[in-house]
Amino acid sequence: MRYAIYFTPSENDALTEKASQWLGRNAFSDTHYDAYRTYAEITAEPRRYGFHATLKAPFELSPNQSEAGLLAAFHAFAESRHAFDIPEIVIGSLGPFFALVPNAVHQPLQDFAADVVDHFEPFRAPLSDSDIARRRPQNLTESQRRNLSRWGYPHVMEDFRFHMTLTGPVAEDERAEMSAILTREFSEFTQKPMAVSGLGLFIEKNRGEDFTVHTWLPLTATAPATGRDTI
Repeated sequence: MRYAIYFTPSENDALTEKASQWLGRNAFSDTHYDAYRTYAEITAEPRRYGFHATLKAPFELSPNQSEAGLLAAFHAFAESRHAFDIPEIVIGSLGPFFALVPNAVHQPLQDFAADVVDHFEPFRAPLSDSDIARRRPQNLTESQRRNLSRWGYPHVMEDFRFHMTLTGPVAEDERAEMSAILTREFSEFTQKPMAVSGLGLFIEKNRGEDFTVHTWLPLTATAPATGRDTI
């Protein structure tokens, strides 16, 4: 079994419902949908993970820890952090993949992501040699290799880029059309703020199976008087 700590809106949030329809699966209920069957092949990869933004990448539990301990830490973390807004979300691309991304780097979001990575590190078992090889360290930057060694995932800390994946790789000659489709489909949610109001503890019961939401919790601490965008 692997665990992961992802940002995702709550189960009944309109964005969760829309993105789940688009991807073809809801990670909360494990319900599958056919609304966007035309794009089923291109959404196959993100469908397995469910709609999310990676904060603490999938990890096996350390032999010194327990699921009960992880859950207790997860509850305590959510109770001690407060919700905040990403000022503007847009359709963007990371190489050949499309995702919902901030229109600019938002430091409170970067700080929050780093906080999650660091806080839950004691629960992560060391990577196996095969897991390290799967990340292809020879293709990573020096800082990404350091992250992989230290945190078990290359795209954290200074290399973190928030994204909520909507497609697998899209052929170069099809990217303009896909961008237009996603811009239209998600117009209700883009070019406006998005609240980071909770966290999901996801699980993968066996390697290769779909990830599902084990527990979703709201961030319930009171925001500082300076405003919601200070972590």
